[in-house]
Amino acid sequence: MASAQPKIKSKVRCLDGEVGEIVHVIADPISLEISHIVVRANGTQRQVPASAIAAVRDDSVELLCNAAQIAGYPEHKPDDFLTSKQVEIPHLENKVHVEPGDLLVPFPVLEKSCPRRNFFAGFIHVIGALIALPLAWPVLRFITKPMYAPYDNHWIKIGNVSKIKTEDVGVQYIFKKAFTDSVLQREEDKNHWVIKATPEVLKKIYKHGDISFTDEKGEVIWVNKQTVPYVAFAGKCPHLGCGYKWRSHKTLGQVFLCPCHLSIYDNTGKVLDGPAPRPLDVLPIKVSATGDIEIIDVEYKAGKSELVRIA
Repeated sequence: MASAQPKIKSKVRCLDGEVGEIVHVIADPISLEISHIVVRANGTQRQVPASAIAAVRDDSVELLCNAAQIAGYPEHKPDDFLTSKQVEIPHLENKVHVEPGDLLVPFPVLEKSCPRRNFFAGFIHVIGALIALPLAWPVLRFITKPMYAPYDNHWIKIGNVSKIKTEDVGVQYIFKKAFTDSVLQREEDKNHWVIKATPEVLKKIYKHGDISFTDEKGEVIWVNKQTVPYVAFAGKCPHLGCGYKWRSHKTLGQVFLCPCHLSIYDNTGKVLDGPAPRPLDVLPIKVSATGDIEIIDVEYKAGKSELVRIA
Protein backbone atom coordinates (compact mmCIF):
# COMPACT_ATOMS: atom_id res chain seq x y z
CA MET A 1 0.00 0.00 0.00
CA ALA A 2 1.26 3.51 -0.76
CA SER A 3 2.45 5.81 1.99
CA ALA A 4 -0.67 7.99 1.59
CA GLN A 5 -3.59 6.96 3.79
CA PRO A 6 -7.23 6.44 2.72
CA LYS A 7 -9.58 9.30 3.59
CA ILE A 8 -13.20 9.14 4.66
CA LYS A 9 -15.63 9.77 1.75
CA SER A 10 -12.91 9.04 -0.82
CA LYS A 11 -14.28 7.37 -3.93
CA VAL A 12 -13.44 3.70 -4.31
CA ARG A 13 -12.60 2.46 -7.78
CA CYS A 14 -12.17 -1.15 -8.89
CA LEU A 15 -10.47 -2.34 -12.07
CA ASP A 16 -13.74 -1.93 -13.97
CA GLY A 17 -15.12 1.26 -12.46
CA GLU A 18 -16.25 3.17 -9.39
CA VAL A 19 -18.14 1.14 -6.74
CA GLY A 20 -18.73 3.41 -3.75
CA GLU A 21 -16.97 5.42 -1.03
CA ILE A 22 -15.04 4.90 2.21
CA VAL A 23 -17.14 5.33 5.37
CA HIS A 24 -14.71 4.01 8.01
CA VAL A 25 -11.09 2.98 8.42
CA ILE A 26 -10.18 -0.01 10.63
CA ALA A 27 -6.83 -0.14 12.43
CA ASP A 28 -4.97 -3.02 14.03
CA PRO A 29 -4.55 -2.05 17.74
CA ILE A 30 -1.28 -4.01 17.94
CA SER A 31 0.61 -2.88 14.82
CA LEU A 32 -1.19 0.52 14.71
CA GLU A 33 -1.55 0.10 10.94
CA ILE A 34 -4.66 0.30 8.75
CA SER A 35 -5.98 -3.25 8.32
CA HIS A 36 -9.23 -2.59 6.40
CA ILE A 37 -11.33 0.10 4.82
CA VAL A 38 -15.12 -0.01 5.08
CA VAL A 39 -16.66 0.64 1.67
CA ARG A 40 -20.31 1.55 1.12
CA ALA A 41 -21.28 -0.11 -2.17
CA ASN A 42 -24.82 -0.73 -3.42
CA GLY A 43 -26.29 0.14 -0.02
CA THR A 44 -24.09 -2.34 1.86
CA GLN A 45 -20.92 -1.72 3.86
CA ARG A 46 -18.09 -4.16 3.13
CA GLN A 47 -14.76 -4.63 4.89
CA VAL A 48 -12.01 -4.56 2.28
CA PRO A 49 -8.51 -5.58 3.48
CA ALA A 50 -5.67 -3.11 3.05
CA SER A 51 -3.86 -5.72 0.96
CA ALA A 52 -6.49 -5.19 -1.76
CA ILE A 53 -5.56 -1.50 -2.16
CA ALA A 54 -3.51 -0.77 -5.27
CA ALA A 55 -3.13 2.99 -4.83
CA VAL A 56 -4.31 5.88 -2.68
CA ARG A 57 -5.03 9.21 -4.40
CA ASP A 58 -6.05 12.56 -2.93
CA ASP A 59 -9.76 11.88 -3.46
CA SER A 60 -9.94 8.20 -4.34
CA VAL A 61 -8.68 4.70 -3.57
CA GLU A 62 -7.99 2.15 -6.31
CA LEU A 63 -8.49 -1.55 -5.61
CA LEU A 64 -6.90 -4.62 -7.18
CA CYS A 65 -10.27 -6.38 -7.61
CA ASN A 66 -13.25 -5.88 -9.93
CA ALA A 67 -16.68 -4.61 -8.87
CA ALA A 68 -18.22 -8.09 -8.71
CA GLN A 69 -15.60 -9.21 -6.17
CA ILE A 70 -16.60 -6.48 -3.68
CA ALA A 71 -19.67 -8.53 -2.72
CA GLY A 72 -17.34 -11.33 -1.66
CA TYR A 73 -15.81 -9.30 1.16
CA PRO A 74 -17.46 -9.63 4.60
CA GLU A 75 -20.26 -7.28 5.52
CA HIS A 76 -19.26 -4.69 8.12
CA LYS A 77 -20.78 -5.32 11.56
CA PRO A 78 -20.61 -2.11 13.66
CA ASP A 79 -21.19 -3.99 16.94
CA ASP A 80 -17.85 -5.74 16.48
CA PHE A 81 -15.92 -2.47 16.61
CA LEU A 82 -15.28 0.61 18.74
CA THR A 83 -14.27 4.07 17.63
CA SER A 84 -10.98 5.46 18.86
CA LYS A 85 -13.05 7.94 20.89
CA GLN A 86 -14.37 5.07 23.04
CA VAL A 87 -11.11 3.29 23.82
CA GLU A 88 -7.63 4.64 24.43
CA ILE A 89 -4.85 3.07 22.33
CA PRO A 90 -1.57 4.98 22.80
CA HIS A 91 -0.10 6.57 19.64
CA LEU A 92 -2.81 5.17 17.33
CA GLU A 93 -4.09 8.54 16.16
CA ASN A 94 -0.50 9.68 15.58
CA LYS A 95 -0.06 6.95 12.98
CA VAL A 96 -3.54 6.74 11.43
CA HIS A 97 -4.75 10.18 10.38
CA VAL A 98 -8.53 9.78 10.45
CA GLU A 99 -11.15 11.55 12.54
CA PRO A 100 -11.50 9.60 15.85
CA GLY A 101 -15.20 8.91 15.26
CA ASP A 102 -14.43 7.29 11.90
CA LEU A 103 -11.37 5.31 13.05
CA LEU A 104 -12.40 1.85 14.25
CA VAL A 105 -10.63 -0.88 16.22
CA PRO A 106 -11.89 -4.44 16.78
CA PHE A 107 -13.84 -5.02 19.97
CA PRO A 108 -11.51 -7.06 22.26
CA VAL A 109 -12.54 -10.68 22.70
CA LEU A 110 -11.13 -12.62 25.65
CA GLU A 111 -10.13 -16.21 25.07
CA LYS A 112 -12.73 -18.40 26.75
CA SER A 113 -11.27 -21.83 26.20
CA CYS A 114 -7.96 -23.55 26.71
CA PRO A 115 -6.75 -26.24 24.25
CA ARG A 116 -6.41 -29.63 25.84
CA ARG A 117 -2.67 -29.88 25.23
CA ASN A 118 -2.16 -26.54 26.96
CA PHE A 119 -4.20 -27.80 29.91
CA PHE A 120 -2.05 -30.90 30.34
CA ALA A 121 1.18 -28.94 29.85
CA GLY A 122 0.04 -26.54 32.56
CA PHE A 123 -0.95 -29.44 34.80
CA ILE A 124 2.56 -30.93 34.53
CA HIS A 125 4.12 -27.56 35.34
CA VAL A 126 1.92 -27.22 38.42
CA ILE A 127 2.96 -30.67 39.68
CA GLY A 128 6.62 -29.75 39.16
CA ALA A 129 6.16 -26.51 41.04
CA LEU A 130 4.54 -28.32 43.98
CA ILE A 131 7.47 -30.72 44.18
CA ALA A 132 9.98 -27.84 44.18
CA LEU A 133 8.04 -25.66 46.61
CA PRO A 134 9.59 -27.02 49.88
CA LEU A 135 13.06 -26.15 48.53
CA ALA A 136 12.06 -22.72 47.26
CA TRP A 137 9.87 -21.69 50.21
CA PRO A 138 12.60 -20.02 52.36
CA VAL A 139 13.66 -17.86 49.40
CA LEU A 140 10.06 -17.03 48.48
CA ARG A 141 9.28 -16.14 52.08
CA PHE A 142 12.15 -13.64 52.15
CA ILE A 143 11.19 -12.08 48.81
CA THR A 144 7.51 -11.80 49.75
CA LYS A 145 8.12 -10.65 53.30
CA PRO A 146 6.55 -7.20 52.64
CA MET A 147 3.29 -8.96 51.74
CA TYR A 148 2.95 -10.12 55.34
CA ALA A 149 3.51 -6.68 56.83
CA PRO A 150 0.55 -4.82 58.36
CA TYR A 151 -1.54 -2.75 55.97
CA ASP A 152 -0.15 0.67 55.19
CA ASN A 153 -2.79 2.96 56.66
CA HIS A 154 -0.94 6.28 56.55
CA TRP A 155 -2.51 9.27 54.86
CA ILE A 156 -1.05 10.51 51.56
CA LYS A 157 -1.58 14.00 50.20
CA ILE A 158 -2.47 13.74 46.49
CA GLY A 159 -3.49 17.28 45.57
CA ASN A 160 -6.02 20.06 46.09
CA VAL A 161 -9.73 20.29 45.34
CA SER A 162 -9.07 23.46 43.32
CA LYS A 163 -8.27 21.11 40.43
CA ILE A 164 -11.93 20.05 40.30
CA LYS A 165 -13.91 22.53 38.20
CA THR A 166 -17.19 20.68 37.63
CA GLU A 167 -19.39 18.51 39.84
CA ASP A 168 -19.91 14.80 39.05
CA VAL A 169 -16.90 14.75 36.71
CA GLY A 170 -13.93 12.43 37.24
CA VAL A 171 -10.61 14.21 37.89
CA GLN A 172 -7.35 12.25 37.96
CA TYR A 173 -4.75 12.85 40.68
CA ILE A 174 -1.25 11.50 40.01
CA PHE A 175 1.18 11.18 42.92
CA LYS A 176 4.22 9.27 44.16
CA LYS A 177 4.05 6.70 46.93
CA ALA A 178 7.07 5.42 48.86
CA PHE A 179 7.27 1.71 49.58
CA THR A 180 9.79 -0.95 50.57
CA ASP A 181 10.57 -3.61 47.96
CA SER A 182 12.23 -6.48 49.89
CA VAL A 183 14.97 -4.34 51.48
CA LEU A 184 15.07 -1.26 49.22
CA GLN A 185 13.06 1.93 49.72
CA ARG A 186 11.55 3.07 46.44
CA GLU A 187 8.83 5.27 44.99
CA GLU A 188 6.14 4.37 42.50
CA ASP A 189 3.85 6.53 40.40
CA LYS A 190 0.20 6.06 41.30
CA ASN A 191 -3.07 7.70 40.41
CA HIS A 192 -6.59 7.85 41.77
CA TRP A 193 -9.76 9.64 40.68
CA VAL A 194 -11.78 12.14 42.69
CA ILE A 195 -15.21 13.60 42.03
CA LYS A 196 -17.09 16.36 43.75
CA ALA A 197 -20.48 14.68 43.89
CA THR A 198 -23.88 16.30 43.85
CA PRO A 199 -26.39 15.10 46.50
CA GLU A 200 -28.03 12.82 43.91
CA VAL A 201 -24.73 11.09 43.10
CA LEU A 202 -23.72 10.90 46.76
CA LYS A 203 -26.98 9.14 47.55
CA LYS A 204 -26.12 6.41 45.01
CA ILE A 205 -22.55 5.99 46.24
CA TYR A 206 -23.58 5.85 49.90
CA LYS A 207 -26.81 3.90 49.38
CA HIS A 208 -25.98 1.78 52.46
CA GLY A 209 -24.84 4.73 54.59
CA ASP A 210 -21.35 5.79 55.66
CA ILE A 211 -18.44 3.63 54.41
CA SER A 212 -16.06 2.20 57.04
CA PHE A 213 -12.50 1.00 56.43
CA THR A 214 -10.68 -1.49 58.66
CA ASP A 215 -7.15 -2.72 59.25
CA GLU A 216 -5.91 -6.33 59.15
CA LYS A 217 -7.38 -6.90 62.63
CA GLY A 218 -10.82 -5.69 61.57
CA GLU A 219 -10.58 -2.49 63.57
CA VAL A 220 -12.08 0.63 61.99
CA ILE A 221 -9.42 3.11 60.86
CA TRP A 222 -11.64 5.64 59.06
CA VAL A 223 -15.24 6.33 58.08
CA ASN A 224 -16.20 8.19 54.92
CA LYS A 225 -19.23 10.32 55.79
CA GLN A 226 -22.04 10.39 53.23
CA THR A 227 -22.40 14.14 53.74
CA VAL A 228 -18.88 14.89 52.41
CA PRO A 229 -19.14 15.68 48.68
CA TYR A 230 -15.64 14.52 47.70
CA VAL A 231 -15.28 10.84 46.77
CA ALA A 232 -12.03 9.07 45.79
CA PHE A 233 -11.94 6.00 43.54
CA ALA A 234 -8.91 3.69 43.33
CA GLY A 235 -7.11 4.15 40.00
CA LYS A 236 -7.12 0.44 39.12
CA CYS A 237 -10.01 -1.30 37.38
CA PRO A 238 -11.46 -4.00 39.72
CA HIS A 239 -11.43 -6.47 36.81
CA LEU A 240 -7.70 -7.06 36.30
CA GLY A 241 -6.09 -3.92 37.71
CA CYS A 242 -5.66 -1.86 34.54
CA GLY A 243 -5.72 1.93 34.63
CA TYR A 244 -8.94 3.50 33.37
CA LYS A 245 -9.88 6.94 32.01
CA TRP A 246 -12.74 9.45 32.13
CA ARG A 247 -14.18 9.39 28.61
CA SER A 248 -17.18 10.50 26.55
CA HIS A 249 -19.28 7.52 25.38
CA LYS A 250 -21.58 7.94 22.38
CA THR A 251 -24.60 6.45 24.17
CA LEU A 252 -23.75 6.51 27.89
CA GLY A 253 -22.36 10.04 28.12
CA GLN A 254 -19.42 10.78 30.45
CA VAL A 255 -18.10 7.55 31.98
CA PHE A 256 -15.03 5.84 33.41
CA LEU A 257 -13.76 3.42 30.74
CA CYS A 258 -11.07 0.76 31.08
CA PRO A 259 -9.25 0.24 27.74
CA CYS A 260 -7.98 -3.26 28.63
CA HIS A 261 -11.29 -5.16 28.53
CA LEU A 262 -13.82 -2.32 28.15
CA SER A 263 -15.39 -2.26 31.58
CA ILE A 264 -17.49 0.91 31.86
CA TYR A 265 -18.54 2.70 35.05
CA ASP A 266 -20.67 5.77 35.71
CA ASN A 267 -19.64 8.62 38.01
CA THR A 268 -20.91 6.69 41.04
CA GLY A 269 -18.52 3.81 40.22
CA LYS A 270 -21.40 1.53 39.17
CA VAL A 271 -20.61 -1.03 36.45
CA LEU A 272 -22.51 -0.19 33.27
CA ASP A 273 -20.89 -2.70 30.92
CA GLY A 274 -17.99 -5.12 30.59
CA PRO A 275 -16.49 -7.93 32.70
CA ALA A 276 -15.80 -5.97 35.91
CA PRO A 277 -17.05 -8.02 38.90
CA ARG A 278 -17.76 -5.03 41.19
CA PRO A 279 -18.01 -1.22 41.20
CA LEU A 280 -14.97 1.02 41.39
CA ASP A 281 -13.26 0.82 44.79
CA VAL A 282 -13.93 3.78 47.08
CA LEU A 283 -10.94 4.98 49.14
CA PRO A 284 -10.73 6.68 52.54
CA ILE A 285 -10.60 10.41 51.88
CA LYS A 286 -10.39 13.60 53.90
CA VAL A 287 -10.22 17.21 52.76
CA SER A 288 -8.60 19.93 54.83
CA ALA A 289 -9.95 23.44 55.36
CA THR A 290 -7.50 24.65 52.69
CA GLY A 291 -8.74 22.03 50.19
CA ASP A 292 -5.84 19.58 50.42
CA ILE A 293 -6.93 16.02 49.60
CA GLU A 294 -5.52 13.07 51.55
CA ILE A 295 -6.27 9.39 50.98
CA ILE A 296 -5.29 6.04 52.44
CA ASP A 297 -4.04 3.95 49.53
CA VAL A 298 -6.25 0.94 50.24
CA GLU A 299 -5.97 -1.81 47.61
CA TYR A 300 -8.35 -4.71 47.03
CA LYS A 301 -7.84 -7.95 45.12
CA ALA A 302 -8.79 -7.68 41.47
CA GLY A 303 -11.24 -10.05 39.81
CA LYS A 304 -13.38 -10.60 42.94
CA SER A 305 -16.96 -9.52 43.45
CA GLU A 306 -16.32 -9.00 47.16
CA LEU A 307 -13.78 -6.60 48.68
CA VAL A 308 -10.65 -8.50 49.76
CA ARG A 309 -8.05 -6.07 51.02
CA ILE A 310 -4.45 -6.87 50.08
CA ALA A 311 -2.66 -3.61 50.94
